[in-house]
Parts: sequence; structure tokens; C-alpha cells
Amino acid sequence: MNPIHLLRMARIARHPPSRSRVLLVAAVVVICLALAGLERLGLVPGGALVDPGGTAPKVRPLP
Repeated sequence: MNPIHLLRMARIARHPPSRSRVLLVAAVVVICLALAGLERLGLVPGGALVDPGGTAPKVRPLP
């Protein structure tokens, strides 16, 4: 394990996050899981999905 991670864990153990921060992170995780579940069930409209083919404009080299 990287020593930086150990230092971070020690800091979190000494100064735990506030209740509101924990609830915020939990809410974001629940929303992400709900969206993933809806997409997996096929309940997301087609316009809300990302095209895996890539819609970025093609960049050509300068002549």
C-alpha cells in the first residue's frame, strides 16, 4: 500500500467527515446505482444514452 494512502487514512481517522458529508456521498452513490439499474433494465430513453461509437469531431492533420 502506498504511504500516501496510509497518511490519508490516519487523517480521516483523526478528523472524521461530518454527517452531512457522509449523507451527501451516500446520496450520490445511491443515485448512480439507481441510474445504472434503470439503464440495465432498459428503462432509459434512447436519447439519454451515450453513443459508444464516439461523437467527437474528427481531427485531421494540417496539410
